[in-house]
Amino acid sequence: MHHIDEGLWILQQIGASLATQRAWCLHPIAQDAADDPGAQRLVDASSDDDDVRWLAIEYRRVANATLSTRPIEVAQDIVASARAEVSQMLVADKVQNRKDFLRYHRATHPRAKELDRYFALWLEHLGVSDDQFREWCGALEEEEDPSVAT
Repeated sequence: MHHIDEGLWILQQIGASLATQRAWCLHPIAQDAADDPGAQRLVDASSDDDDVRWLAIEYRRVANATLSTRPIEVAQDIVASARAEVSQMLVADKVQNRKDFLRYHRATHPRAKELDRYFALWLEHLGVSDDQFREWCGALEEEEDPSVAT
């Protein structure tokens, strides 16, 4: 999955632990686990590491607490996690999602203005500067298509 691979690349750039990277790979399953007992069983069966499973579930709690449909006035309105690993996973998620939003949806999405602000507030909350975001996006674009190199 493109989202997972690019998120892993970001996690590696910020020095995330192997457990954090493994939890990142579980996060799509964990996202569904809140409403689907089958998904929760799959999360439980996907790792023998309690910390990895806990990080994936904590990621779900924080990410789902501040979805794009929830009004967010300022970055401080975003729910935080006490675990640095979860914040690292959120950096990977929001950078990768914003990159794809800007590339594929900003010009056409009916909620483009709200989503643009949503991603900007998340990155502010997570301490990702515009320069850092652009640097990572450029590197990811180059990874995807080496002819993009400048």
